[in-house]
Amino acid sequence: MGPVSGAVLGLDVGATKTLGVAVGPDGRVLARERVPTGRGAAGVVAAVAAVVDALAAAVPAAAPRVGLGVPGLVDPVAGTVAHAVNLGVDGVPLPLRALVQERLGRPVALANDVNAAALGATALVPGGRADLAYLSIGTGLAAGLVLGGSLRAGAHGAAGEVGHVPVDPYGAPCPCGQRGCLETVASGAALAAAWPVAPGEPPAAALFAAAAAGDAAAVAVRDRFAGGVAAAVRLLCLTADVDAVVLGGGVAHTGEPLRVAVAAALAAQAAGSPFLASLRLPERLVLVPGGYPVAAVGAALLAAGAAGAAGAVGAAGAVGAGVTGGPLAPAEVPASDIPGAAAAPVPLPRTV
Repeated sequence: MGPVSGAVLGLDVGATKTLGVAVGPDGRVLARERVPTGRGAAGVVAAVAAVVDALAAAVPAAAPRVGLGVPGLVDPVAGTVAHAVNLGVDGVPLPLRALVQERLGRPVALANDVNAAALGATALVPGGRADLAYLSIGTGLAAGLVLGGSLRAGAHGAAGEVGHVPVDPYGAPCPCGQRGCLETVASGAALAAAWPVAPGEPPAAALFAAAAAGDAAAVAVRDRFAGGVAAAVRLLCLTADVDAVVLGGGVAHTGEPLRVAVAAALAAQAAGSPFLASLRLPERLVLVPGGYPVAAVGAALLAAGAAGAAGAVGAAGAVGAGVTGGPLAPAEVPASDIPGAAAAPVPLPRTV
């Protein structure tokens, strides 16, 4: 591929793989690269370097700044990551930004992976609405918030941790140390425990297929799970009144059946409440299309915003107008970048 002016690089660093994209000024994904992620600081830095080198070779004119979305508790000001257990990073803050910058010789913008995905999700909502939540339904449950066009990470980086809102004081213990958290009902781990399958078989796909075939037990498990996800959607809408809630994460690979089940649960929850019904929550649901690299695209938007607006990343980790008002302003993603887009009008939780 020849030089492309204005392209930026964004990476989604996951427990098993690091996926990177080069995104053009029109939002089009110009190149992708994926490599396995090693454990610990050395493994993560090596994977990031390999992806960046490959993307830079594919798109030579890309801007030097790189955006990274990583799991764990991220301090975007200090450039550190902690409690990213799946990466081999414990509670001692790891100066990841400094390590990557030293290895690459490039400036780096850093965000939690769910927050990065929230930025990427703005491209999936018609008109690039200024207020949305990205709900990651993976092993755990967490949300990223874009409010007023800016990423809201919170004063302590914990905004959107809806998975750790206790909903049942007598419920199952949660890995966070509380009991009865929403994550114990509405997460990939909860679904897998409630619907065991053979090794290698995706539990969500198996559950929804069995429910669609009329298995009464599967219907009950599906509806309880969808009710939990709907509770998270309702919580996000009642606290922040977002225009849209974008469903993503591993469980969202189930596709349209997940959106339909969650929409039905939201409608059932509103059946006895004229107030809740007036908010039209089912209509706010958007599904991440299969194969769309939402967190990597969001990391590229983060890099573009950090490069285009001095001071865009503040003490709370909020990304200012440089992201939503710069050359990569949210817009509908070109259909060529969304698998299956012609058929539909149109991503590991944090560890705390």
